[in-house]
Amino acid sequence: MSQEAERVSAIAGLMRAGRENSRLSTVFRYAVADRLGLTVSDLECLDFLADAGPATAGQIAERTNLTTGAVTGMVRRLQQGGWVTADRDPADRRRVIVTLRPERGAELERPYERFARQARQLVEGYRVDELLLLARHFERMQAMYRAELDHLRDDAPPR
Repeated sequence: MSQEAERVSAIAGLMRAGRENSRLSTVFRYAVADRLGLTVSDLECLDFLADAGPATAGQIAERTNLTTGAVTGMVRRLQQGGWVTADRDPADRRRVIVTLRPERGAELERPYERFARQARQLVEGYRVDELLLLARHFERMQAMYRAELDHLRDDAPPR
């Protein structure tokens, strides 16, 4: 096999693996959300709050790709479920600051524990340069996703 044919084959294999990884990640997220009695959007919101800390409803809307109206309903559900608190922003009373309740954090992490252990074991086998390459790849993919989400939002027909 020529170098060019080998490269084309490797790229095709990488793209297939990426699509399958994305599909399995989505299926996994649905299973975790179901285990916790949440929707996937609820789970995305809670994961965002766990990573970023308290956030405004607008920031949550941007992160989850939901309308602010949908976020309002989601925050209400999560409050009723005891997952979050929502308080008026003292600097701007029109805004609401949503915070993950600390006592619920462990419950949110529990369904991921086995997977996280396995992922740590997996990356232990990589050299530093390989880890840096993978991190760079994921960062570039995230930038592409964000750009495509912006494009989809901008080109969306009115509802």
